[in-house]
Amino acid sequence: MKRRSRTAMGSFLLHLQRGNDVMHYISKHREAVSIAFQSLALHKTRSFLTMLGIVFGVGAVIAMLSIGEGARQESLEQIEVLGVRNVIIRSMAQPESDGEDDPGTVRPYGISLKDADAIRQVCGFATEIAVNWESDVESRTYQGTARVKLIGTTPEHEEIFNVRMEEGSFLAKHHLTEYSNVCVIGSEIKQQLFGFENPLNKLVKIDDQWFTVIGVLAGKKEALAGSAALPSLNGSILIPLTTAMAKFPREVTGSVVRMGRRRFRGQSDEEYLDRSTIDQIAVRVDENTDITEAASIISRLLKKRHNDQLDFTVTIPEQLIEQSQKTQSIFNIVMGAIAGISLLVGGIGIMNIMLASVLERTREIGVRRAIGATRTMIITQFLAEATMLSVLGGIAGILLGWGLTEIITAYAEWRTIVSLWSIILAFTVAAATGIVFGYFPARRAADKDVIEALRYE
Repeated sequence: MKRRSRTAMGSFLLHLQRGNDVMHYISKHREAVSIAFQSLALHKTRSFLTMLGIVFGVGAVIAMLSIGEGARQESLEQIEVLGVRNVIIRSMAQPESDGEDDPGTVRPYGISLKDADAIRQVCGFATEIAVNWESDVESRTYQGTARVKLIGTTPEHEEIFNVRMEEGSFLAKHHLTEYSNVCVIGSEIKQQLFGFENPLNKLVKIDDQWFTVIGVLAGKKEALAGSAALPSLNGSILIPLTTAMAKFPREVTGSVVRMGRRRFRGQSDEEYLDRSTIDQIAVRVDENTDITEAASIISRLLKKRHNDQLDFTVTIPEQLIEQSQKTQSIFNIVMGAIAGISLLVGGIGIMNIMLASVLERTREIGVRRAIGATRTMIITQFLAEATMLSVLGGIAGILLGWGLTEIITAYAEWRTIVSLWSIILAFTVAAATGIVFGYFPARRAADKDVIEALRYE
């Protein structure tokens, strides 16, 4: 029992001694920090100018990372809108005939419903196909009027493009078979035509046709991927494809039709206008098929059907978004290098000022060493000054970076997102810069000879 008691007592005394050592260590470093703070306070202007490099460097890092994060979020939203497994085919108008063609020939251009049927029959990897017909029209209600993008589409549009409904429901298959006069309106159109009223089951006049509102789309940003530009639908009205093609014939202006057959000399409007021509086909590809190969198969099929005329474009949103992300990565690297150079310049500035401080405080160093200060204590004191400069500069840089992101968003209209990890990264790098560039001056101060330091004038 006595042996156990002595062992317990010895362990207690050992822990007590360790606790006293820790407190003594904290006390010494607290004193070093206090001296460092007093030294910086004595030279406020010099300290401020020394911190500027760190301030601008940290601000640049935060601004750069916020731009990159905003671009990344934009890409994710475009993937959501355009669909990562989608292939989008758009009609592409050809130049007008120069009169050299045979007047008796009719050569169609642009994609048509028959092309969509061919893709559905030949391409087994196509799980969903949505067809779009587009036109600019005038719409009105008793509360207001608006110029809108009229889109005739199919029910598959909702799933392929991840359409979200704010109110009501999307178009159904029976609306196509019945040529129904029903519509789904965008969020902006709801405000323009109905204000704060509930638009469901209300009437909208589109050109000279009356349509019943069955749904309102949730607001969504426009997605751009090369030629596959999908309107945001906020300013659009969606109606059944069959209704659009039957009740809204394409307008012909002079010798140009918005979409249809090319006009040739000696032909009347009715001879070349193709009412089956559409503007867009969106194909959802199953997960077991390589999307690039699927796009190649669709392109070859349409070229064969169109006699090798390039009157359409085939776009893979995934590839375009990946390319956009690569470009953004290069931009981030360049911006990161610029921010890194700013921090490097700030670190060199701290080192230069600290070397000058060591030189002008040589006698003080000698006195402290003479009364018992160790090399470690001298190193800690000067290292604390350098670290304090970088930490204060880092805090000011965070505020500057935050302000820069607000300015960029307001004037450049770039989307910026300040994330917590970017703040932590910038602050950590700033603190590390102070420690790295402050160590050499601190070590130089600690290595000074005591006698020579006391004799220094």
